[in-house]
Amino acid sequence: MDDFTFDPMDEATRRDPYPLYARARREHPIYAHRNLPVVSVFRHADIVKIFGDAETWSSDFAMFIQPYLLTQPELAEEFPPFFATTDGERHRRQRILVNKAFTPKMVRALEASMLETARELIDKAAGEDVVDLIPAFTAPFPVRVIGKLIGVPEADAPKFLKWSRELTESQVQGILKPPDPEFIAKQIASTRAMHDYFKVLVAERSTDPRPDLVSALAAVEEEGARLSTPEMLQMLTILLIAGNATTTAMLGNLIVELLAHPEQLERLRADHELIPTTVQEVLRYSSPVQAMPRLCAKAAKLEGIDIGAGQFVLLWIGSANRDEAVFDRADTFDIARTPNPHIAFGFGSHSCIGSHLASIEGCIVLRALLEGTRSFELKNREPLPMHSSFVARSYRSLPVHLVAS
Repeated sequence: MDDFTFDPMDEATRRDPYPLYARARREHPIYAHRNLPVVSVFRHADIVKIFGDAETWSSDFAMFIQPYLLTQPELAEEFPPFFATTDGERHRRQRILVNKAFTPKMVRALEASMLETARELIDKAAGEDVVDLIPAFTAPFPVRVIGKLIGVPEADAPKFLKWSRELTESQVQGILKPPDPEFIAKQIASTRAMHDYFKVLVAERSTDPRPDLVSALAAVEEEGARLSTPEMLQMLTILLIAGNATTTAMLGNLIVELLAHPEQLERLRADHELIPTTVQEVLRYSSPVQAMPRLCAKAAKLEGIDIGAGQFVLLWIGSANRDEAVFDRADTFDIARTPNPHIAFGFGSHSCIGSHLASIEGCIVLRALLEGTRSFELKNREPLPMHSSFVARSYRSLPVHLVAS
């Protein structure tokens, strides 16, 4: 009898899933869970194929990301599906509109202020004997960046951190089991609070446009189509959440992995030209989002296993990014790795719209950290507390001692 079991919510598995990923790729690349209503997919090639076939493998599952749509479907008018959980023409239209507003030029214009923010936070943290870098640095930095990009005053960043945490603490877990009523109520309240905030901002920018995303989204059109007010509010909500939650995770993972590989940190200090490839290697080696869901829209077959319409699959990006068939020395952390075809940002029509911004933020943070410190080390060797969501690889606390330059 096969003794293979993969429980994504098991604490030990979450801390070190990589041996199980490797075995799954060899023996169970398509794994039907015994006690969970999902099928897991572990190989890079299979996951890329699924990402590329939106007709069979749908992203139209908003009710599981926004579980209040299951219990209170009438809320769909106030809180339409996030564009990332739509398909077809609706997704295409919204993606084109946000791409026209969220431009590389807009991101480039913020690089100097990003570096100034990173240096400010590093200098402040280095003044402490021991500092928790999550609340002191990796959380406030991206929320200030995305806030500035959107057009949110810096003083309001703490509000968005709070709302973002409440909306991401159980990412996609509604796929595995119904969320409790208290969580749903909190999600509704947080979303409504963000919408109320953004309504005021949108009204202000409609009469006084500025070089920010709120103004651009309010003005952008495509073949006569505009975002409806609820769509715009949801777009701003998801951009702000995604623009800080996953980037916070990536920044924490950058620090954790460099500390776990001191020879690579020393190599990086000696050669800052390796900063961009270091960021990409951390995204591969310690992917902030370990899994993404898809919904089987029509009966399909994977590796000889039948998948019925309506079945959820979990695409284990963390496994794909360690696939020996794609990456040489896949379990080796190499900050000079190139090429590096990781899929930490997804792939295909639903790939992460903020991947360019996140990569730039990672580079700026590393630059500020290397320039602003002579060394940094963990306060102790105790296991770091992890994020509550099983799809996230990130930490809730990162106590370190920084030595300023």
